[in-house]
Amino acid sequence: MSAITRIAKFALTTSALAGGIALITDRHASNSHTPYGIYEKHVKRPLDAALATGALIALSPALLVTALLVRVKLGSPVLYTQDRPGLNGELFKLYKFRTMLPADGDVVDPSTDAARLTPFGEKLRSTSLDELPELINMIKGDMAVVGPRPLLVQYLSRYNDHQARRHEVRPGFTGLAQVHGRNSISWEEKFDWDVKYVDHITFLGDAKIVLDTVKTVLTREGISNGESATMTEFMGNES
Repeated sequence: MSAITRIAKFALTTSALAGGIALITDRHASNSHTPYGIYEKHVKRPLDAALATGALIALSPALLVTALLVRVKLGSPVLYTQDRPGLNGELFKLYKFRTMLPADGDVVDPSTDAARLTPFGEKLRSTSLDELPELINMIKGDMAVVGPRPLLVQYLSRYNDHQARRHEVRPGFTGLAQVHGRNSISWEEKFDWDVKYVDHITFLGDAKIVLDTVKTVLTREGISNGESATMTEFMGNES
């Protein structure tokens, strides 16, 4: 695909999603988030940046080996990038290691995820190694160590007012939903955990979530929802 074609495609996609982005921006304008305490207001962001920088340095050998394995087993590109909504629904470029074979054509069909997800890619996901490049997002300020996971852009217009509150804080590498079922719980349960976190951000709470995440990764809990290779798409709420 030529550079001009890619730019044109991006412009069309951005235009199509403008309504959803505007909707969630309006929601935040009328329901602004007040930091829970000193930790959230003054400490969390610089601490996240420091921890992510240290982790990037300490884990650089693992990042290099993983990148080489992805290149050998899945080909190029090594990194998977995608626009995701962050704080206040503003888009940022999310970085992850590729875990799937390329889709046929330009349209990605979630029903083909199982066929495109290789055993190697499944292992990367089960160990969360595919998410290590998100350390770059944390350093840049797109993400936090702990917070609601960054989901797809098209979900913005599908949230109800309660669910939209998950965007009142930066998305995280891990969060309450990830240590309370991960992909094995429903979307509604995930969003409830996300909003609960938004309303109760503390240092001890974040520390506990990080420790629980380590346990979840080691025991490989909640990797699959039992219906598909990845989490089924969120289609909105029933009226």
